[in-house]
Amino acid sequence: MKPDIAIAAGNILRKLYFMGLTYLHLSPDQHPPELRCGAFRALIISEVEVAQEWRNRIAHWLLKSGCLYLVAWGVECENWHDTVDWTNLEEFDFGDIPDDRFVMTTWHAGEPLSEAMWFAGQNAFHPHIELGDTVIVHVATEAKEVEIVAAYASSQTLPPEDG
Repeated sequence: MKPDIAIAAGNILRKLYFMGLTYLHLSPDQHPPELRCGAFRALIISEVEVAQEWRNRIAHWLLKSGCLYLVAWGVECENWHDTVDWTNLEEFDFGDIPDDRFVMTTWHAGEPLSEAMWFAGQNAFHPHIELGDTVIVHVATEAKEVEIVAAYASSQTLPPEDG
């Protein structure tokens, strides 16, 4: 990466992290870390297939950590969506879920990543709880923090209007 691009990317990272964005890379079967934030939205960017048992563990971890909105994109994104839905139902013995614990979920199969990112930043709001943070959970064999955070930042701006 050229020095001026690296500086710009570093500035984007600092600004977005200040605004409540967290990038987290998870390799398949990796144990997730403790998250220290309040209620948040999660954007799962899945680049690889994973075992259902591991996806179940990650879904439980997300909900226990405070995730109240999940946006899923990439490989098996519908499975991520369904797993979080089932985990939320299971948490309440498949009965009524209190409004402040209901997890909203969407999947974005067949859409460009930039559109899922835009949705996460501009439309993923909980009807009852303020979501102060966004956690990008990148499920892949290799981390791409600078590229993904820069793409997220870029996705949050509107293109200039023509003439």
